[in-house]
Amino acid sequence: MTDDYLSYYDLEKYLFEEVNTKFHRDKKLDAFDLFSIIIWKANRAKSRLAHRLIERCGSLEVAAEQFTTAIYLAPNDKERLLLAMFDWGFYLPMASAILSVLYPSEFTVFDYRVCEELECDQLGDFYKVGDKKREILWDEYCLYRAAVNQAARDYEGLRDRDRFLWGRSSAKQLQDDLIKGFPKRPK
Repeated sequence: MTDDYLSYYDLEKYLFEEVNTKFHRDKKLDAFDLFSIIIWKANRAKSRLAHRLIERCGSLEVAAEQFTTAIYLAPNDKERLLLAMFDWGFYLPMASAILSVLYPSEFTVFDYRVCEELECDQLGDFYKVGDKKREILWDEYCLYRAAVNQAARDYEGLRDRDRFLWGRSSAKQLQDDLIKGFPKRPK
């Protein structure tokens, strides 16, 4: 846990600088840092994931250490993703967010907003990548990552490319909402 709350205020910077450094130094994360990633990706999912991890390991500290140590020890990126999803039960958006923080040069966050932008750029339909079977998931994720790289090639690094596409989607949605008077979205 951090007591540098000013640093923690900029959660993304905290994750990609401090948590990433701690992970590679200690070869694991504690529950605070793992759940900081989970909250950054999807705050709404934290309780459900916490209960699932407690049920599996008895405590969040044990779960965080076991999971992130296994990620660190995995022999390659493919095995890291498959481990997070199929051995630990994280869905692709969360698994890719965790791995993006830990290995930002190799992983990009799988997000519906980015999928929208890739579809708009006619680079493919990636919405169902997370639904793929273990045998083909890695190849499909690699196609997604390549499309992210292609769609935002003016930006350096996967993280900036991901942020650009997410930001473009969010700005388009706001513009559309302003034009349409903020219509109610289906639940």
